[in-house]
Amino acid sequence: MTHNELLKLARKKAGMSQTEFAGYFRMPVKTLRHWEINERKVPDYLLRLMLYKLEMEGLVSGLQEMVDAED
Repeated sequence: MTHNELLKLARKKAGMSQTEFAGYFRMPVKTLRHWEINERKVPDYLLRLMLYKLEMEGLVSGLQEMVDAED
């Protein structure tokens, strides 16, 4: 699974729209859209931080390991 697919999966598992997810992380919606459609690659460190935050706040689980498995 690519970083872009994993980001989209995390957003959906958290039950958020693109607008909600972007607002949650205080980022432009356009940036998130570019990442999700694979027009740009989400930086590895940023994906890890976002998944960590989602997991620590109990919004998703088990996705951090998927990033580690991809490396």
